[in-house]
Amino acid sequence: MNIRSIITAVIGLLVSTACSGGAKQEKVMKKDSKAIVVFFSHAGDNYAVGNIEVGNTKIVADCITELTGAEQFEIVTHKYDGMAYNPLIKLAQEETKNGELPEYEGDIDLSSYDTIFIGGPVWWGTYPQVMFTFFKKHANDLKGKTVIPFTTHEGSGLANCVDDVKVAFPGANVTKGFSIYGHEVRTEKAKVEKWINGLK
Repeated sequence: MNIRSIITAVIGLLVSTACSGGAKQEKVMKKDSKAIVVFFSHAGDNYAVGNIEVGNTKIVADCITELTGAEQFEIVTHKYDGMAYNPLIKLAQEETKNGELPEYEGDIDLSSYDTIFIGGPVWWGTYPQVMFTFFKKHANDLKGKTVIPFTTHEGSGLANCVDDVKVAFPGANVTKGFSIYGHEVRTEKAKVEKWINGLK
């Protein structure tokens, strides 16, 4: 390969990088928008972090609230309380396979919010099924609103979560989302802050 070919290849690589990972995230939060964080978080036995009193996703949700002033609605079910990790993931797999919709406590009126953060751990390629119960109940409530998915995980990234949110809320403006390793949430909050600052 001659020098001209090498230079052309390098320029092509730089352009490709600038058009993908190097591109700035679109500003999606309006200055005076009212926001809420809707999330499910699992305390107890978790992969990579052991037995925890506060779930990984809740730590991220609290950080979002701290940085944006967003309110919160936690999707709470006691179905998984006290379960060891291996039985939990087996149950999660069965729920996902069967499309089960576990019940959760309470509910929220989303009509007054402009921006909705939706977060949870990744269980078998998507959010836990209890979150889909929430999605079904609120399928028509997010039309025209900005929806920002986020996940905590140990290797799955966003998995199918963004696509599943788009299917659940077809009239919403669903952004590309954010993911962070569960074992990082206690020490790498700067990553959440960088993401949030990129939305403003």
